[in-house]
Amino acid sequence: MSDRRVAHVISSLGAGGAEMMLHKLIKATRAEGLQHSVCSLIDGGHVSSMIEAEGVRVTGLGMRQGVPDPTAVVRLARWLRQERPDVVQSWMYHADLLAGIAALAAGRIPVVWGIHHSDVDPRTTKRLTHWTRLLCARLSGVLPARIVCGAGSVLQSHARLGYRADRMTVIPIGFDLERFASDPEAGASLRRELSIPGGAPVVGLLARVHPDKDHPNFLQAASLMARERPDVTFVLTGSGVEWSNPVLAGPIDELGLRERVRLLGVVPDVLAVLSAIDVLVLSSRTEAFPNVLGEAMACGVPCAATDCGDAREIVGETGRIAPPRDPAGLARAVLELLALTRDERAALGRAARDRVRTRYEIGAVGRRYAEVYAEVCASRGAMEARAPT
Repeated sequence: MSDRRVAHVISSLGAGGAEMMLHKLIKATRAEGLQHSVCSLIDGGHVSSMIEAEGVRVTGLGMRQGVPDPTAVVRLARWLRQERPDVVQSWMYHADLLAGIAALAAGRIPVVWGIHHSDVDPRTTKRLTHWTRLLCARLSGVLPARIVCGAGSVLQSHARLGYRADRMTVIPIGFDLERFASDPEAGASLRRELSIPGGAPVVGLLARVHPDKDHPNFLQAASLMARERPDVTFVLTGSGVEWSNPVLAGPIDELGLRERVRLLGVVPDVLAVLSAIDVLVLSSRTEAFPNVLGEAMACGVPCAATDCGDAREIVGETGRIAPPRDPAGLARAVLELLALTRDERAALGRAARDRVRTRYEIGAVGRRYAEVYAEVCASRGAMEARAPT
């Protein structure tokens, strides 16, 4: 395949799911003949340095969070003229809108929009984001050549919102199975550091503190689990997951769980955590394609997840699914997994890793993106060939 230049436009480069997927896509598609450049509407971010470490230039557009800037379209169009990409891939609503307009102004460069949220409820969304999303729905038959949805639930919710379904396709998040594989030594070391006996069951929740992640649901379920399994320890990581955060510390103390809970905050080596736990819990009230499920399953960890977004499709028969906002149901799901013998749980973990390999391996996901870009560029070439001279 000849080299194809792809210009990515993304709202920001913090450590979110879409941002991490962009980084993984860049790494995975070198063999597909793709050359990448990146423009972030908001400067900086943890993933920015990760992308630059791959030898890809990142340009910041200098926008501020939540502050509309009409002149950004002009700067973005100028950047696209300089980059001269074959196709533009945008990520998230604000970038979709600006990239669509700027690519049109820069010479009708074909654009592939990226959508990675399934919750379209205006009550749970910032007003600017809600109106941007509605405008994108109105323009989805004009600006993008294709729309990539990060999950089936994303496609369904946005089709109902008015996005052009005939331009939408699902490409899930991909996972690097070389990076995500169980490390028993690292897991045992972390258990010792946290004063957890080697054979004691450990239940993990890896999520930042945010209403969507529903930590109260998890803590209520943990309280119910603790009554059944006095030997269980709960390990929580993520932004805001600290004893200084009253949103967590207060309920933990009220439920009498302080001695059973370990709050680790942001952990640089998530692999050690995944290697130390026996069951991964997703307690969210809303999701699209939860990265953490794929990462845990790739490490051979069975998962108990709430039935939101694509969680049921991801987990399949390798774990358990519970209704959202149902602590008793979530507790039952986890307890079922803990009731398995060590060998039975290990077999389930192997099946989980195989499921990720079969459905979500990053190389195969990267090839699907490359195929979309090839189709879009071929369609543009055909249109230009038919155009009158």
